[in-house]
Amino acid sequence: MGTKTVDEAANEAPEVKSDAETVDVTKTDVTKADVTKTDEEVTEQEAADTEAEAEASEDEDDLTEEEYAAELAKLGLEEPESSTGVGQGAAAVVSAALGFISLSGSWIGTLAGARAQLNGQLHTASTASVATQIKEVYGTSWHATAIWAGLFALVAALVGVGALVRPAFGTPGKPQATWIKSVAWAGVVLGVVGLLLAVLKYTDALLAMPSAS
Repeated sequence: MGTKTVDEAANEAPEVKSDAETVDVTKTDVTKADVTKTDEEVTEQEAADTEAEAEASEDEDDLTEEEYAAELAKLGLEEPESSTGVGQGAAAVVSAALGFISLSGSWIGTLAGARAQLNGQLHTASTASVATQIKEVYGTSWHATAIWAGLFALVAALVGVGALVRPAFGTPGKPQATWIKSVAWAGVVLGVVGLLLAVLKYTDALLAMPSAS
């Protein structure tokens, strides 16, 4: 009575196997769900880290020189000696000085003008026409002065531009002092104006030589 036949045992065996497969499939689904959840958490964490780095970079760009130094002090770091801005400040001052000289005149420009005038007097015959004497004696002198003024103005503009773009090749995130920017821009503007005036004077578009008639 309590003995099972071979057929009954054979019928129960697939049921047990089916239950075992169900447990295995459920366990696999749970594992896949955990893996998916873990991947989503990692992706969210990476996105959060990327956003935090971007915000930190923007904040770093907005820092003033004093705030940048304070942040370095909090982190126990020292500001690199090469990024103190001494060279940039010197270049900005030199640019402004050269720009001012190009407009006001320099001793070397005055000397060149006087030399050109002397050469004109030596190489111009006393019997030459008035127009020729004006051109050779005074015209060459004024042109020589304009050339030297233009050279000073060109150097001033180039040095000023160099001072302005120098931070792009220096320490990342290191802000340039406001006074350096202001002085450098002043040098650039003075240089451009001086170069323009020099070209106008050399071509006689400005303050042309008087007519002999």
